[in-house]
Amino acid sequence: MSTGAPAPARELARAFDPAHLPPQFYEDPYPTYAALRDFAPVHRCPDGSYFLSRYADLDRIYRDRGNFSSDKRAVFGAKFGVDSPLYAHHTRSLVFNDAPYHTRVRRPLVEALSPAVLRALEPALAELVDGLMDELRQRGSFDLIEDFAARIPVEVIGNLLGVPHGEREPLRGWSLAILGALEPAITAAESRRGNDAVTAFSAYLEALIGARRRAPGPPGDLLSRLLAERELSAEELVQNCVFLLNAGHETTTNLIGNGLWLLQRHPDIAAQLRRDPALVAGAVEECLRLESPNQFGNRLVTGEVTVGGVRLAPGSYLTLCIGAANRDPGEFAAPERFDPGRRPNRHLAFAAGAHACVGMNVARLEAQVALRRVLLGLPQLRLRPGAVHSRRARFRGFAQLPAQLGR
Repeated sequence: MSTGAPAPARELARAFDPAHLPPQFYEDPYPTYAALRDFAPVHRCPDGSYFLSRYADLDRIYRDRGNFSSDKRAVFGAKFGVDSPLYAHHTRSLVFNDAPYHTRVRRPLVEALSPAVLRALEPALAELVDGLMDELRQRGSFDLIEDFAARIPVEVIGNLLGVPHGEREPLRGWSLAILGALEPAITAAESRRGNDAVTAFSAYLEALIGARRRAPGPPGDLLSRLLAERELSAEELVQNCVFLLNAGHETTTNLIGNGLWLLQRHPDIAAQLRRDPALVAGAVEECLRLESPNQFGNRLVTGEVTVGGVRLAPGSYLTLCIGAANRDPGEFAAPERFDPGRRPNRHLAFAAGAHACVGMNVARLEAQVALRRVLLGLPQLRLRPGAVHSRRARFRGFAQLPAQLGR
């Protein structure tokens, strides 16, 4: 920690409250993260929870299942009410649970998203991206989020689960409403939208599952494979299919949108990737690090531990700031630099340990195919004024990213 740092940074860290964020935070949270790493890496928030921002602390916590829990029933009960659809959904999602439930639900999902399944996805994914680029060429000017990035994961996850094409239109809205309720502070209207979305989404999936029970899908159909798993109850199957669609949609949309934005801001790197498209995989990892689509994780302390010199009692609630850890100079040299050749690049964009994101390789594949084909197929792509970041702290991405072809 630098003792000569300006007083405003120290005050920024001292006053930080994730439940009351200023508008400028959503545009650029990184000065706040730097101040927290320097002056309050284990920051006590006004509500009594802790906000952690250093890489070493997050990496340790993600890998320690003995002293830290992912169970959020108490937190979600207080936030949503134990009788709410949001509570029913999020407390059955594998991401907010520990073993043995987490292990039991995660295993069939990992097996269903095997390397062979991912390889089989790529031709249809490339065709989808090429078709979307054809639409962009016809328009000339467009929004890279609404007209491109957001449409890719909906189609990919829709294909995996066998959602008919004509029934996919509501998926994005449901996803945004459900995940929006995970923000540190939400309004009554946002809570209501989230609950309505869970109800509608669950009812749709129950009907889809019923149809699949009567007529199983083709080989490789993810939903049919999950139906064959006797370990999943009907409610667990529904809620974890909701989770797959939500997590796969929001984070991958943000990853592709953030990647396109970064490449437009670094035309020299874009030119390098066009010359050697094999480097795109490294560029995607650097996009994940530098503009992490998922900025926050959470853990509950279950044993008395000391982290960053701070004693944490059992029951303490932690927010793990992935976005801050992924720019920690203690782990990454020149952390503000966009470096697709960075080695090693042990970012935490997909968490780590037993709770590493179950769909991370699907997201990587979608981003690699999308960025590679855009770089080669739309070299004249240019951003227009008017980019707007989403007003979300947990999920970082753009609400609007206007662009055009040519100058």
